[in-house]
Amino acid sequence: MTQRMRYGAVAAAALLGTAAAACAGPASGPPVPHGPRGGSASAAAPARGFTLAASGDILPHESVIGRARADADGDGHDFAPMLAAVEPVVSGADVAICHMETVYGEEEGPFTGYPDFVSPPEVAQGLKDTGYDSCSTASNHALDDGSAGVRRTLDALDKAGVRHTGTARSAAEATRPALLTAGGARIAQLAYTYGVNDHPFPDGQPWAVALVDEKKIVADARAARKAGADVVVVSLHWGTEWQTAPDEIQLDLGRRLTASRTGTRPDIDLILGTHAHVPQAYEKVNGTWIIYGMGDQIAGVMTNDDGELDGRGNQGSIGRFTFAPPAAKGQRWPVRRAEFVPQLMDTGTGRVVNLREAVRADPERDDYREVLDDISATVLSRGAAADGLALG
Repeated sequence: MTQRMRYGAVAAAALLGTAAAACAGPASGPPVPHGPRGGSASAAAPARGFTLAASGDILPHESVIGRARADADGDGHDFAPMLAAVEPVVSGADVAICHMETVYGEEEGPFTGYPDFVSPPEVAQGLKDTGYDSCSTASNHALDDGSAGVRRTLDALDKAGVRHTGTARSAAEATRPALLTAGGARIAQLAYTYGVNDHPFPDGQPWAVALVDEKKIVADARAARKAGADVVVVSLHWGTEWQTAPDEIQLDLGRRLTASRTGTRPDIDLILGTHAHVPQAYEKVNGTWIIYGMGDQIAGVMTNDDGELDGRGNQGSIGRFTFAPPAAKGQRWPVRRAEFVPQLMDTGTGRVVNLREAVRADPERDDYREVLDDISATVLSRGAAADGLALG
């Protein structure tokens, strides 16, 4: 769980500069389009705040790849239809973040599922079509196909216009977060994983995947803030698989990271957790929201550590946070509203289900209602309702 690696401090001057200039750099991906979603902030426009939506693991098992192939009617793979039910939530946010757990293969394959995942590169376009602006790519599967898998994944995300953070094709790229702007705010996303399933790092590329290291995370967050980020989001691939309750490492690291401050301002504004394959709690710690685990957004039929089929592996939530402009210059952008949207990957239909909307549309779906209630109970299990977390 605590495999660690250092690969140098982040150079603050390389991170942001001005938001527009940094976003235009070729190593940080294609320019963010101007407009209400992920657009460039105007110096003259007053800050209005923004909504940020984030979701869990994209884990294309072979059955998921087959579904996407069928949805494409024989012409490659189309992953957008399976996400259609949550597209309004994702595209309706000013900024939307996913977690891309697997790496991509060549355009024509071959593609594989568990244990070493190699996914169709069309996943990237499906994410873009759904409305995602950025994805964390640091996971225990990030080196399933070595440096070539990292390169193909980031190339495909760049081509689709989806930003990324957590893996890198060069040492310079490893020093840059994903950069987004919305509602007058400059947003930096950073991502780290607890390990890479004992896969060796490519020779001479200790920077290929960012590993969890408390000191480095804080240093990176402070560098991003110093370079101009108004909001710093940290994606963490952590926790114990199949364990609904956050483990002690998550709880301890979460407390430490949210307690880190420069002056009176927190260094990190939001923590987004992935990896456990089951929904976990949301909690406000030291004034900062943590999602310990968002669960899986896309996955095939899942088997837990006891070898049993476990439907929790197809459950998850979308976290949605509304950030408001600071009360005064130099203060943090506070979260004014926090919500969660329960979802389910229905493996029978090959579709992600927005559970609240599905139950509203068909009150007789007791199976969906039961899952909705179970996810809600887990999400709220550490007292988040008292801090204002609501069902979205």
